[in-house]
Amino acid sequence: MASADLSQELECPVCLSIYTDPVILRCGHNFCRVCIERVLDTQEESGGYSCPECREEFTERPTLQRNIALRKIAESFLSTQPDQEEAGVFCSNCVDSSVKAVKYCLHCDVSLCGKHLRVHSKAPEHVLCDPNTSLENRKCSVHKKILEYYCTEDAACICVYCIAGQHRGHQVEMLDEASEKKKKKLRNVLQKLMAETEEAEKRVQSLEEHKRKAQEKADGETERVTALFRDLRRRLDDLEKRVLSDIMRQAQQVTQSYNDVIRQLEIKKEELSRKMRHIEELCNMTDPLTVLQESDTGDLCDTEDRERHDKQLHDGGDLDVAGISHTLHTGLSDIMSGQTSGLPVYADILLDVNTASNDLHISADRKTASQADRRQNRPKTPKRFQNDQVLSRQRFSSGRYYWEVDVGGSDKWTVGMCYPSMARRGDQSVIGCNNKSWCLYRYYNQYSIVHDRKDIRLPDKIPSDRVRICLDYEAGQISFYALCDPTRHLHTFTAAFTEPLHAGISVWRGSIKISGGIRGGERSVHW
Repeated sequence: MASADLSQELECPVCLSIYTDPVILRCGHNFCRVCIERVLDTQEESGGYSCPECREEFTERPTLQRNIALRKIAESFLSTQPDQEEAGVFCSNCVDSSVKAVKYCLHCDVSLCGKHLRVHSKAPEHVLCDPNTSLENRKCSVHKKILEYYCTEDAACICVYCIAGQHRGHQVEMLDEASEKKKKKLRNVLQKLMAETEEAEKRVQSLEEHKRKAQEKADGETERVTALFRDLRRRLDDLEKRVLSDIMRQAQQVTQSYNDVIRQLEIKKEELSRKMRHIEELCNMTDPLTVLQESDTGDLCDTEDRERHDKQLHDGGDLDVAGISHTLHTGLSDIMSGQTSGLPVYADILLDVNTASNDLHISADRKTASQADRRQNRPKTPKRFQNDQVLSRQRFSSGRYYWEVDVGGSDKWTVGMCYPSMARRGDQSVIGCNNKSWCLYRYYNQYSIVHDRKDIRLPDKIPSDRVRICLDYEAGQISFYALCDPTRHLHTFTAAFTEPLHAGISVWRGSIKISGGIRGGERSVHW
């Protein structure tokens, strides 16, 4: 019991623990240096200082004098105490024996064992906590009372004395009530965060699926292009071998022809040399009779032999370069026509004046559409647009095509593809504002991809005045590209086409021009 009494005498009134570096105020009360400095810092904001124990007021911040004697007593006491974790906290009501406490009542400032806890008041103000819990944050640092209230204006937990003091006139709530309100707000925030997390997870899954499909498509294209070039190399190797073999064969024939003529000429040279020697002998003879009786030496110029040699060299004495070139060009043409048959081809787009709005001017070559200076007086037909739009004369029901547009002459335009059944009047007649059209749209410096009124804003300005539109009807794809260096892919629509498609354009300022041309006339383009 003496130890327990000494322990109470050595407790700091603020932290309720054994003094640590104790200091003394002018009024004679002792505190831990850290505890009293924290209290004085809090009082400094209110403009006055006072002792937390006796409430004596000071005109200036009091000087803290170290209490050396008290510090030695506290240190000596702590050295004689068993480890706190082993000793634990004992019940304040068990005066005859040391019984470990199971709870601590903040209201009564007592530790309770299981027996005394059962008979303890269950009123709401009797807040119970773990007996080893630090009480420094549970009690008011100024008044040493339980923090039972919450000041909504200062967002601070306060005691009953604070209500009449520093927080006089403020909106005050019970801690439980304030806690429930905060929990309600936190639950609302939690619900929003859970919804955002779920949405983010869905987007991640969607993006992962798009990434997977894009990778699969890239892998498929890589395999297709690799196979194409592998086949090209094989065909080129075969063509090279065939052409080189033809060249070698012809070279052997030419060499053989020249060798035959050279051999015949060598034989002819020997015969001529023999005749020359015989003639020289006759010329050196002195007997006229012998010279005159010698037989004729024959014709020295054998014209038939020369003509025969010339014909022999003409027939096989030179390479057939024209034939080799023909074989080479024919082979290359066959290879390219076989390998590029599946690639997109240019579409020679011509604008259909019968669909053009009377606010558009269509050039004589049917390639350029521009905002008309005055309204055109064209006949009213079911195909004519009320809005500033026009479709192409061509319609595409199969195949792969692309066409290009020079949009440098306007800053407000639309280019895309449309079904012929698209409305010609009203909101549903605007390209992109229905489920029968797909387009790239520019409004001044803002670019968007639009289908069925769903607007996908492009993040950057298109770095080119030329746009390419590609159609793969069987694959159900319409793609848009900016023809810069390198070519930039803008967007690809995917759909199951149920009608033929026409090229469509709108222009509200300036003009835009179509370019391109079909090679060889495709059967899937209908006029």
